[in-house]
Amino acid sequence: MGNIFHGIEPSVYKSQINVPYQWWAGETASKYFIALRDEKKILGKQCPQCGKVYCPPKKTCPSCFTETNAWKEVGPKGKLISYTIVLRQLAALQKKVPVAFGLICIDGADNAMLHYIGDVDVNNITIGMEVEAVFADDRNATINAISHFKPLT
Repeated sequence: MGNIFHGIEPSVYKSQINVPYQWWAGETASKYFIALRDEKKILGKQCPQCGKVYCPPKKTCPSCFTETNAWKEVGPKGKLISYTIVLRQLAALQKKVPVAFGLICIDGADNAMLHYIGDVDVNNITIGMEVEAVFADDRNATINAISHFKPLT
């Protein structure tokens, strides 16, 4: 393939940009995040047609496309169904590496949520282990109101 710059050597500048933005989380996510922050409660929503409970909650059931209506308290315990260990420190990581992220099926929910796994040596994490939510001391209305999930011994 020919040089598309016709004899001009391209320059590459490495930089980082910060693009702050805001968006409305919506009624369903807002209620979920506020309950995490203010009450230390994990909520899911139940589909009236198929009965599945989703946590994080969904406004519409992804299985049968029916609007969910009933709020259910779930967790704070659950089961680790998959995980990965991050070994490279990136600016977006709030925790120091190595850090583990897991897919956690919260007790009472039919789907899984992604979150940090903490209070454990990453070499001792196993699929199927029981975990429990640890709430942050300084909570905001985001998923980070849950600091991490720790193994139950």
